Amino acid sequence: MGAKIINEGAKRMSELKLPSRSEDFAEWYNQLVLRAELADYAPVRGCMIVRPYGWALWENIQQALDRRFKATGHLNAAFPLLIPRSFIDKEQSHVAGFSPELAVVTHGGGEELEEPLVIRPTSETIIGHAYAKWIQSYRDLPVLINQWNSVVRWELRTKLFLRTLEFFWQEGHTAHATYEEAEAETRQMLDIYTDFAVRDAAIPVIPGRKSLSERFAGADQTYSIEAIMGDGKALQAGTSHNLGQNFARAFDIRYLDKHGVLQHCWTTSWGLSTRFIGAIIMVHGDDQGLIMPPKLAPHQVVIVPIYKTDAEQAQVLEKARKLRSELAASNLRVILDEREGTSPGFKFNDWEMRGVPLRVEIGPKDIAKNTVVLARRDKPGKEGKSFVSQEGLAGTVSRALEEIQQALYDRALAFRDANTGEPLDYEGLKAAVEAGFALAFWCGQPECEQKIKEDTKATVRCIPLGQPEASGACIYCGQPSREKAIFAKAY
Repeated sequence: MGAKIINEGAKRMSELKLPSRSEDFAEWYNQLVLRAELADYAPVRGCMIVRPYGWALWENIQQALDRRFKATGHLNAAFPLLIPRSFIDKEQSHVAGFSPELAVVTHGGGEELEEPLVIRPTSETIIGHAYAKWIQSYRDLPVLINQWNSVVRWELRTKLFLRTLEFFWQEGHTAHATYEEAEAETRQMLDIYTDFAVRDAAIPVIPGRKSLSERFAGADQTYSIEAIMGDGKALQAGTSHNLGQNFARAFDIRYLDKHGVLQHCWTTSWGLSTRFIGAIIMVHGDDQGLIMPPKLAPHQVVIVPIYKTDAEQAQVLEKARKLRSELAASNLRVILDEREGTSPGFKFNDWEMRGVPLRVEIGPKDIAKNTVVLARRDKPGKEGKSFVSQEGLAGTVSRALEEIQQALYDRALAFRDANTGEPLDYEGLKAAVEAGFALAFWCGQPECEQKIKEDTKATVRCIPLGQPEASGACIYCGQPSREKAIFAKAY
């Protein structure tokens, strides 16, 4: 009885039409996250509960990144959640950047603590403390460590996945003997994020350097990958920081070089968080719901059995279970929808809303013909449907998933290109950032950046690594400029 009530409740929720992206993109996003059961609101304001479907997506993101990290020599570790407040205070630009966002523990075990403890907003300080103990000689370098954890930043305005008080991420922290090695590491990790975004998430990103005002607190240089969302706004999807010797000096991370001279290390940090789930939703989703890139989708394939009588049910389910086993044996992530009391049409809509890339439909007529129907999530209606043989179905499905993966990337890239303007004057920039990205020459002066932000609410998202050979004039002040920047409104 309980299962029936839950099933009917899910059916009523699913049958409610999502707001359209064009009419209310923000509400479309909010409703979709909840109704696709990716996440839910927590009892603490600004926090979220990541539900199993959302966590399965995050696990696939983790695995895709983790294998890249390990292939480049990085090892996973775990550092404490609680950090002495004095650690945060040691690096002045770091404390200035994070102080407004800190959550501080003042009591424990019913007593006031001698020193307040900060719930980590990021781990540079606690890791710097450890590295100072572990690193003594050039033979100890480089240190290449990553950790998977959650951090807390006391955000005032929150949105599920995109900006929450607590969020999940990975944060890499490395120590090197020279600036050149640290810079190479910083750029290598940016390349890894770019490769992941393009190949696994099917999201075209622009790798670039952050402006001075947008740098991480305590970094000499910050790089990021920037993506355009379905409403034209930018999302910072991953960052990589060259910390110079700032944290090494603050925490006395030193080593004896080959000549016996004591030197400060050069350190880096880099991270990608669950906000990337928000990017997947906003880049690929449509008015029907999610569209998951096959490489990351919790379920790559859903099998929906179609029958009317008890005899047909037994026959169809037997065949459907056999097909599920065959697909699973080919390392495909497949689910068979055996829910009772719901129509095939409801199941189609439900799985479309959840973004499963490929649907396999099978009924008595299909069994008689030794065929199934394949329905692609990225192509609506009849356009995405085809009849295929049951023989060699795993290979057919695998090829279809590859096509969907590429099609999603191509579509996202075409959208970005169509919504990226290269304005020739300031009025053109104002118009361009209303639609999406504006790529324009910028002199690099913070004053110009601030004026543009005040006028348009757009910020310098990054200075792309690929730059034009010719120089130009700053889009705001007209001074000579050698670099173009991406300006956009952002999440």
